[in-house]
Order: sequence, then structure tokens, then C-alpha cells
Amino acid sequence: MALSDALLPEFDQEMANTRRTLERVPEDKLDWRPHEKSTTLGGLTTHLSNLPSWASFALDRDSLDIAPVGEPPLRLEQIKSVSEALEMFDQNVVAARAAIAGASDEQLQQTWTLLHGGRTVFALPRAAVLRTVVMNHIIHHRAQLGVYLRLNDVPVPSLYGPSADEGGF
Repeated sequence: MALSDALLPEFDQEMANTRRTLERVPEDKLDWRPHEKSTTLGGLTTHLSNLPSWASFALDRDSLDIAPVGEPPLRLEQIKSVSEALEMFDQNVVAARAAIAGASDEQLQQTWTLLHGGRTVFALPRAAVLRTVVMNHIIHHRAQLGVYLRLNDVPVPSLYGPSADEGGF
């Protein structure tokens, strides 16, 4: 079995769970944050909607510098609506899935590097980048979003098992 074929079922499941969670974001609370050090609900939603694009970064280029010397760091403008977030997420998922499906085992075993100001943050095989920087990162922030939803009395969806708001699957 090709590595991409092993990654895609998990990718599909995690993206579906993430979309179900993003659909619950309350439009009128995008500026809400649980603590002054926390990102806003809109900022977290923007980040989650963008994260699938990192699959394409990892597969279409050898590295990415998120704060290139002499240039402004990469930053996304916060989404203005849940529909905007879902559209961004859906587009990024389609592109990411195509990139993963088209990746050869050889390509997935090649090293990809994340840089900050020209310095290496990490260098990992592309398959590991997809698993950790894309999927695990999404799972982490989706859980954070679940807490934000709970704190705003928004029903949290069942993902891997029942939530307190939904019985079974």
C-alpha cells in the first residue's frame, strides 16, 4: 500500500470532524476569547480553516519560511464570518487531499523544512509533516475550539465518541 493511501482515510476522517466543529462556531462571538493571553474565537477558527493548506506547502515545496528575513511574517487576516471560514477550509481540504493523493512514497519520505527568519525550526520527512504539523495540529486546535464552544454554551459535536451534548455518533 502506498503511504498516501494509508494517510488519506485518517485525513478524511479528521477533516470531516473538523468541519463539523467549525460549523458550530457562533458568528456573533468571533471576537470572544477565554483569557487575555488566548487567541480570539475568530482567530482560532481562521487558523483551523487554514491548517489543511500546510499539506500543500509540505508537498509542493522543499521548505517554508514563516518569517522571511526582510519581509513581514506570514499572517492571515481573521475571517469575518463562519461561511468564510468554511469556504476557506473546504478549499484547503480539497487542495490538500489532491496533494496527498498525488504524492509518491519517495516524495513523502523526502525532508521538508520549516524555517523562521532563515533558521531551521524543524526538518522532517514529508509524511511526518502531514501527520504532525497538519493532522495532529488540527486535532489539537479542534479540541481547543471544543473548549471555546463549551464556554459559550454551544453544543460540542460527538467526534470519537459521545459528547455531553450529543448521545452517540
